[in-house]
Amino acid sequence: MAKRNRSTDQQKIEKRLKEGRGEGRRSDYQPWLRIQDVPSQGLASRVKGWKTAREHHLMSNLETGYLFVLDWSQSVLDIREQFPLLPLEETQQIAEQCGFIHPTDPQTQQSVVMTTDFLITLKQSDREVEQARAIKPAADLQSQRTLEKLEIERRYWEYRSIDWGIVTEQEMPKTFIENLKWLRSCYWLEDLAPLNQGDITRIETVLTPQILQGKLALTRITNACDDQLGLSPGTSLSIVRHLIANRRWHVDLSQRIQPSKTLKLLSTPSASLHQEIGGVG
Repeated sequence: MAKRNRSTDQQKIEKRLKEGRGEGRRSDYQPWLRIQDVPSQGLASRVKGWKTAREHHLMSNLETGYLFVLDWSQSVLDIREQFPLLPLEETQQIAEQCGFIHPTDPQTQQSVVMTTDFLITLKQSDREVEQARAIKPAADLQSQRTLEKLEIERRYWEYRSIDWGIVTEQEMPKTFIENLKWLRSCYWLEDLAPLNQGDITRIETVLTPQILQGKLALTRITNACDDQLGLSPGTSLSIVRHLIANRRWHVDLSQRIQPSKTLKLLSTPSASLHQEIGGVG
């Protein structure tokens, strides 16, 4: 099915402004572009954010991976994707100063509102700071036209004294992101329905001593827990993912988590308690 008309004219810009696109913080933020607004090659996705508890609109696998990294970072407070560089006249002026052609809609030839892939709010010491990041495949940086657009973007943020940078797949920790991807769908308690917090704690209590021993593969332990507690197959493994995603269990995410192998826990509240009562030999 064809996507909706993507031509961007002044009327569409005004409509998005009235809708509050590009405004709000955390759960109230509305990205300037949604995935239905732009052409894609099947790589666009909507992902519920851990930090914002809202749906993020991501235009590529690289953007999705970067969101995973930001969501995990304890210094990140807010994530705003597809952030508009407004007013339009400012980026037009920057383009003119640089001798570049401002990005236009191919159908109407009218200037489009440029966007930054991510505007990030972080906590540094006792203050909040913002960083802007463009996410690009390294190969795209060989294109002169891409570099021109990025230069417009860089100057826009420089005028605002906001740190701006480019992130490519070369800066993305692949294994780390793959682990986070594995955890994503088990972060929220609602993802584990009909289980409640009490159920999770009960399952955690059964799993912890076995995993701490480091003798059996993770799936052997979780399958046995499912059988012992009369749970649906895969339930205990989902709880493991939930506990790691919520930092109740600490593991080295730079090492690939393989359920068919042992899982090394660096620390868990349950582990400390279990050791105190002599449960670990």
